[in-house]
Amino acid sequence: MVSVTIDEQSLEVEAGSTVLQAAERLGIEIPTFCYLKRLPALASCRMCLVEIEGQRRLQPSCATAVTDGMVVRTNTPLIDETRSSMLDMLLANHPLDCPICDKGGECELQDMVMAYGPRESRFRDAKRVFHSEDIRLSPVIIMNVNRCIQCQRCVRMCEDVVGAVALGTIEKGMDTAVTGFEGSLASCDQCGNCVEVCPVGALMSFPYRYKARPWDLVETDTVCPHCGTGCQLTVGTRKGEFMRVRSKWDEGLNRETLCVRGRFGLDFVESRDRIKRPMIRRDGALVPVSWDEAGDYLRLGLSAVESKAAGGLASPRLPNEVLYQFQKLMRTVFRTNNIDCSSRWSAPFDTLGPLLAGFYTRAPLAEVVGNDCVLVVGGNVTDENPVTEYLLRDAARRRQTSLIMLSARPSRLDADARAVVRVAPGGEAASLAAVAAALGAGAGQNSVGEVVADIDATTGGPAAATGSDGPDRLAALLLKGRSVTVLVSADLMRLSEARATLQQLTNLLRVLRVLGKGPAMQFLFDRANQLGAWDMGVLPAALPGLRPVGDHTARTALVRAWGAEIPPEPGADIDAMLALCNEGRIGALYIAGSDPLMTYPDREFVKRALGAADLLIVQDTFLTDTVGVADVVLPAAGYGEESGTFTNNEGRIQAVRKFREPAFEARGNLAIFDFVAALRSQAWQPSMQGEIFGEIARLVPACRGLTQDGLGADGAFTTADPTPPAGEFFAPPPNPNAADRLMLVTGNCLFHNGYLSERSEILNTVADDPYVEMSAWDAAQLCLSDRDQVVVRSAQGELRAQLKVNRHFPPGLVFVPENYRDLRLNSLMRRGEYPCPVEVQKAHAAFATGVGARPENRGQGIAELPGSSP
Repeated sequence: MVSVTIDEQSLEVEAGSTVLQAAERLGIEIPTFCYLKRLPALASCRMCLVEIEGQRRLQPSCATAVTDGMVVRTNTPLIDETRSSMLDMLLANHPLDCPICDKGGECELQDMVMAYGPRESRFRDAKRVFHSEDIRLSPVIIMNVNRCIQCQRCVRMCEDVVGAVALGTIEKGMDTAVTGFEGSLASCDQCGNCVEVCPVGALMSFPYRYKARPWDLVETDTVCPHCGTGCQLTVGTRKGEFMRVRSKWDEGLNRETLCVRGRFGLDFVESRDRIKRPMIRRDGALVPVSWDEAGDYLRLGLSAVESKAAGGLASPRLPNEVLYQFQKLMRTVFRTNNIDCSSRWSAPFDTLGPLLAGFYTRAPLAEVVGNDCVLVVGGNVTDENPVTEYLLRDAARRRQTSLIMLSARPSRLDADARAVVRVAPGGEAASLAAVAAALGAGAGQNSVGEVVADIDATTGGPAAATGSDGPDRLAALLLKGRSVTVLVSADLMRLSEARATLQQLTNLLRVLRVLGKGPAMQFLFDRANQLGAWDMGVLPAALPGLRPVGDHTARTALVRAWGAEIPPEPGADIDAMLALCNEGRIGALYIAGSDPLMTYPDREFVKRALGAADLLIVQDTFLTDTVGVADVVLPAAGYGEESGTFTNNEGRIQAVRKFREPAFEARGNLAIFDFVAALRSQAWQPSMQGEIFGEIARLVPACRGLTQDGLGADGAFTTADPTPPAGEFFAPPPNPNAADRLMLVTGNCLFHNGYLSERSEILNTVADDPYVEMSAWDAAQLCLSDRDQVVVRSAQGELRAQLKVNRHFPPGLVFVPENYRDLRLNSLMRRGEYPCPVEVQKAHAAFATGVGARPENRGQGIAELPGSSP
């Protein structure tokens, strides 16, 4: 620690702290333009100059480190004159068009001139003009370069934080101009972080342009609904109409940054695709009715199927309170544990439960990625969790964290990684097993005693498991680190080998723990409240708190609190429920906020299953494909129309606040549950969000002791008491055979998340066309070129889209984003099979040329893969 005195106030700070940081701790305001906390100091604006005793010249406080005994003054006449002169120079060329500038009212230059600036300018020359009209750099970003004050916040944010490198500067001195390549931002993420950090109106949001002034807006702090990162948002509305999104630098894990979906994708709340009134099926068609008519219809339907089993499916985008009440409704009113919370995969809870209980780390992401080594397994962080990618890049570049990538698809983080291992989809389990074996071999018997022997015995010895240098390289980096974090993509849950992958992940974490690495583990969910859904017990085999249904003590406590019995046996997951529907064994199937007809693999199977249910109840906000086959449709409040909480990937519970009224005749989800429970003549307490949160805090161990008032701006962390899984190590799976066909994987693209964001008009202006992505090698073998229209065909069906050739893609892999409804992507897939074998050919050709195809496949549009496994 070093001692410093600033304006006659003394304190001790850590060595290496800057004068600006020390002043902030004392509450002393020093003006800045170019400085941002998460960016390296530039010291170009010279607004933060201070006097330091013993120094002949003024020094930039943002870039001057504190030394022991330093004496600093921040408000002398010389400093005041210097700041005024700097502002005068900026105003010499800055257009005085505040009345028409979107930044008016929240412009840092305006604020600085009011506080420190000259009352009259000494410059009388004509102002410099780069362009007479504003330039639209992209569908969402517009630029007035004449207003630029050359702080370069935008350029540094784009390169250092986002990693897109889409902005740069040209010329020098007062002629310096910020621009995109060739005056365009076509290659950028369209995230708008450059707009957020611009202190003036040089970069502006095109969708928000000329819509409102900041003093006209009612702003509501809430949480992004698009993925599990849990970014803080501030939503601005004007007379109830959605206007814009911004984020605060001092709140949330995202610290002002957002991705394109979070900043520009919230206009989906105003989609015209709303369910306006309740609907019931009459003569084969859905017809709008009143709530009372829907209730009468539903009462008769529920009575008719009372003797049959029921099932429930809820979306992990719903708030915790809604999810908790949904599983309570299903267990106590419908008397079933047939409950699930994902319409894309079935979680193998026998393996998932011990993994979560033993290793899930409920702690700030910035803290866990600050460990010496971070291993990212599966998925594509760039597309699935963009702001998480920003934090990982920061850790790798500024904190020297060793970043390791093990996945089927490439991501932009590969450029910052110490090691990248590309595996075939489904090969993650074998690779993790090989890494665990290599760790045991690298540590030596003396380090971990009998555990290493157990690893080698279980895996067949390290030599058998580490056939390539990849696992050895990963193991060496993991051994070198003092602490290790493992981040796991939820995409792995979709694999046919999901159970084996989770087992080998458990093995690896156990080895790391024995080696003293103190492993931290978190999932990278692409849905806003997936962890919350699990915590709330929206699972067939788990009660709230992730306690097994068979846990008599846990079940008894809930029975006592709820005043109703709970079935003692585990229920059916989404796949088993659909199978039961097909067998005619499900009476009522209740779906809340989910669309399995669009998202669950094997569309025809799902369509048959939903049609076979005696009574299909769909509670949703928007008109979905599943709504179209329902018997009863109940219009529910959507995001922003009811308050609640989300639990993000870190295990942090955050407040989701209401900023608009439910549209048309929609009711809150909790009110609809009350409505349905009353139709079953069940004793049921009215659902009030605050009371339910209190019940969750009493009955769910991870949430015990939390209060709504205690959530604060940054939320509050749920807790866990890790219980290391007992028993022997899981046996490794066999090494996957090299595929001789193209294999299709799906997921989110950068600009969309699931099918919700497709209802955003703004996002559709950025990325409205679906695409098929594959390697340059495969494209060459099939005589395909970038932007060709292609057909992707499986044994189940086919789709058409534009080809996107990616030179970083491994051979043998085809990717199609799951965000475009018109593609009906799940029509290609077979239930229980993922990845999906496919053929790709030009859309106008009956067959691909077969160039490079193996003899037995020639002429069938199947690319021959390289001799080694991709």
